[in-house]
Amino acid sequence: MAAFVIFRYALSPVAPDWAVTGADMTTLSIYLGTILGCLHWLSNLITSVSPIRRMSYLMVVLFKGMFLMIGALVLIKITLWLNTWAPDPNLDLRYEQLTQSILNSASTQILVVYLVLVRLWLAFLEQMILLVGRRNLVNMGLGKYHRPRQEERLFLFLDMVGSTPHAEALGDYRFSRLVQDCFDLLSGTVQRHGGEIYRYIGDAVIVSWKIKPGQDQTRSLGLYFDFVQNLEWNCHYFIEQYGFLPRFKGALHGGKVMAAVVGVDKQEISYFSDVLNTLARLQDQCGPLKRDLLISGRVRAMVSESEEFDIEALGPMRLKGKQQEVEVYAITLTLPAAIPESSAPTS
Repeated sequence: MAAFVIFRYALSPVAPDWAVTGADMTTLSIYLGTILGCLHWLSNLITSVSPIRRMSYLMVVLFKGMFLMIGALVLIKITLWLNTWAPDPNLDLRYEQLTQSILNSASTQILVVYLVLVRLWLAFLEQMILLVGRRNLVNMGLGKYHRPRQEERLFLFLDMVGSTPHAEALGDYRFSRLVQDCFDLLSGTVQRHGGEIYRYIGDAVIVSWKIKPGQDQTRSLGLYFDFVQNLEWNCHYFIEQYGFLPRFKGALHGGKVMAAVVGVDKQEISYFSDVLNTLARLQDQCGPLKRDLLISGRVRAMVSESEEFDIEALGPMRLKGKQQEVEVYAITLTLPAAIPESSAPTS
């Protein structure tokens, strides 16, 4: 916010009438930047932990803009009220006159309107990031994937167990809310483990990491078990709302993929490779093998030995539609879960 204040007056050859020196502008920028930056952060916090986040994007953007404007007006009123507390009447009068001249000046009013417009633009940008993802928005803006390019990526496929009977028992609306609650819990877990959501597919989701040479990929295993533990920690909420605790099975596979922007009216970054087909077939084996998390031999080579996980070799398997066998490993957690903090989904 301080940068936007400086930018606002850098475009004008005339300084505000109350600004005597450059230090006045610096003080104003720091003051407003701190105060309005806190209002900016607070509006994001309120949106993320309240039902507002499930309103339309337009309503969220308007709420954030109005929150900053109302907050600024309240701060002005508080400033005027504090002026009456000066112990020296002469100092009180001079300080009140100075404050009134600043607050009532046209330049200050224009600045408040300008910052509200800036906040609306930032709120719109934040909603676009939520819609397409920060990385995708940047890469599409830079045109990075307008031509197909090869990358090496790791994918985690998570799918809800028994989703069909759950959907029939709950109905479309309540089942959709169940999926929302599950993926709300997943979002923070993905961020903590350095992943990014590639795609939601109904009650399933694919998480992705870019593979760097020599990088240990143990964190991808931790993401799955952290998500499962997060669901268990909120067991009472799910049982109260839906009558059961949802379970997810997962599979990990990686390799070289082609990344490209597809679509005209609606664009997205998609990955093309047999890696994703193998990933889906590997995840299908969780049920028959009675395992919660399976990884391929390629992923096993990227994961270091850890006392936290038990890696069980299940041998080579011929997956459906595949000609070559794939080495399959089952992963289980060996360490007990830590005591959680409250993180129930917000309805």
